[in-house]
Amino acid sequence: MAANYWASTQRLHWTFTKAELDEMRQELEDEDRIVLQQYYLPDRRLLSIFFNQQLAKLGKRMSVRQQALATAQVYIRRFYTKVDVRNTNVYLILATALYLACKMEESPQYIRMVVSEARNMWPDFIPSDVSKLGEYEFYLISEMNSQLIVHHPYRTLQELQGRLDLGQDDISLAWSVINDHYMTDLPLLVAPHVVAIAAIFLALTLKPNHGGLQAAANAAATLANATQPSKELPQESASSANTPQERIQQFVQWLAEGEVDVQAVVDSTQELISLYDVWEQYSEKTCKEQVSRFVKARGLDK
Repeated sequence: MAANYWASTQRLHWTFTKAELDEMRQELEDEDRIVLQQYYLPDRRLLSIFFNQQLAKLGKRMSVRQQALATAQVYIRRFYTKVDVRNTNVYLILATALYLACKMEESPQYIRMVVSEARNMWPDFIPSDVSKLGEYEFYLISEMNSQLIVHHPYRTLQELQGRLDLGQDDISLAWSVINDHYMTDLPLLVAPHVVAIAAIFLALTLKPNHGGLQAAANAAATLANATQPSKELPQESASSANTPQERIQQFVQWLAEGEVDVQAVVDSTQELISLYDVWEQYSEKTCKEQVSRFVKARGLDK
């Protein structure tokens, strides 16, 4: 296992620019315009929310750990940069990704149990033959070029807790934000430590302010000017930052004095805020109907 993210396949082969991601997805859509026009799908972020919720329900039935769920979501996002979603049985992909992730995170589940629980959730879409899930497992591994190690932001969050004097409420909220980032493209765009820092920033700005997302968005804009904070912000220790504003200033100062890509943190923060904004439009019923329609119509449930 590659303990160093910077030398990992995640950084070398599975981190892209937004332009590269857009190009890959456009190529997939261009392969079959007829199918694209026949089967409309919701906004990719709404579809990601649907995938996340379905996967979480399946994981809960099997008491799967959060890190395995997170790894499964990364697998799904990677896989769908190579294969158009309309060409797959989404429900079988979800079950297979979770089965494979549990193996890789050293908490394996019996294949028959995974199939059984998946059939209980999606009886019309999961075949009883366990070999089908085995076939899809090799399908996922092949499309991901057997590059299955995933580095997550959780470790960075834990490492920064003491350094930034974060309370348990801060950690809990930042942890939830990290969980949410798997419903965005961030796992394919930035390093895990960038996500952790963006999550901490959101935890600090969302909790003390009741302005909601707009307050967080306004606060995120200040990060772009944080390259020379020592001339503008007071020199405070973490323990002296008591008010919400002081804690945010202390965090921005720490960020600017380090070697973290501030613009990447800003972009990640805005990506997360965008997710929370579009979430208001989410309808599980609509997503389920649209996904189930093409799976059934194209015979992908066989």
